[in-house]
Amino acid sequence: MHVQIVLFDGFDPLDAIAPFEVLHAGATASGGAVSVELVSAEGPREVVSGTGGLSLRATCSLDPRRPGVVLVPGASGRLGDPDDGTDPEDDGGQGDTVAVRLARALDTELRSLLGAAMEDTRITVATVCGGALVLAMAGLLQDRHATTHHLGLDLLDATGVHAVRARVVDDGDLVTAAGVTSGLDLGLYLLEREVGPRIAHAVEELFAHERRGTTWRPGGLAPAAF
Repeated sequence: MHVQIVLFDGFDPLDAIAPFEVLHAGATASGGAVSVELVSAEGPREVVSGTGGLSLRATCSLDPRRPGVVLVPGASGRLGDPDDGTDPEDDGGQGDTVAVRLARALDTELRSLLGAAMEDTRITVATVCGGALVLAMAGLLQDRHATTHHLGLDLLDATGVHAVRARVVDDGDLVTAAGVTSGLDLGLYLLEREVGPRIAHAVEELFAHERRGTTWRPGGLAPAAF
């Protein structure tokens, strides 16, 4: 399983680093059955996150035809309405809102690259936090089941997505995770799904982190109202 973690200007560092570390450990535990890299729509470059100017280096271009997983993080920034009249320079250095940074990411080649990845049956697209909103704002998640940070669930639902309040949602070739720390759970779930529970368990023990919640899937009996 090869995983491409997509970086874009304003990304949330933990959304990217948490699954990267889990998957990198999975690569060691599996003897190379897993590989992971940081990519961008523009190719190799330093990509500045939305948190304190921290940057990570993308080592190559996102390849929407390479079999495996394409993982999209969310953005870090101010919460609230992008038209609330707040001057970004007067908000404690937080800069743009999360919504503005997500929309700006789609004003690049990233939109078409993600569209191509979604169309390729050999690729599973995964997201952490606002990464699901990136896909939804690009019109790529119509009628799909997905989750995001709890503050973005209403927006996700408004785009025509079946928003699910769960830590991880598996909708086949689309696997989405909720708030930022859920990137750990997403990484562990992808390891379990793609290379088996023994590898996932070994990494879980190494990281001293137990996955939280039930991974939601669109199957089984529908629950009655409580």
